[in-house]
Amino acid sequence: MTFDPNAPQLDAEEVRSRVDGAIADNEVVLFMKGTAHMPQCGYSKRALGLIRQYRDDVATVDVLQNIDAFREALAAHSDWETTPQTFVDGEFVGGSDILAELDERGQLAETLNADPDVLESDTSSTDDSSVNAPF
Repeated sequence: MTFDPNAPQLDAEEVRSRVDGAIADNEVVLFMKGTAHMPQCGYSKRALGLIRQYRDDVATVDVLQNIDAFREALAAHSDWETTPQTFVDGEFVGGSDILAELDERGQLAETLNADPDVLESDTSSTDDSSVNAPF
């Protein structure tokens, strides 16, 4: 799916409804420019990558369908107007810079309610010291 600039925009009420629903119905939701398959800005791509280190089940919402209405609707929940925005259990966490800071501190997995059993199995498979690579 690609962004079609000629497609009709969502109206403000529909945007508010989508924002409210996405925050209420998903443990982790990322409001971003573009889609998970085709992020349309580097910050959105970075935020999604950071989250996916710990969670595969992140919901994403493309704000490009009416960016001004999404900014307004999101500001009501976060008092923050820029995207991307991450919410966990209905609470605003932050954008890509905050996610990166939490990751650097070793706090992002906990913030995202990541399953520690999954994390242990994932980290055990990242040891590539036995791989004979020609480069």
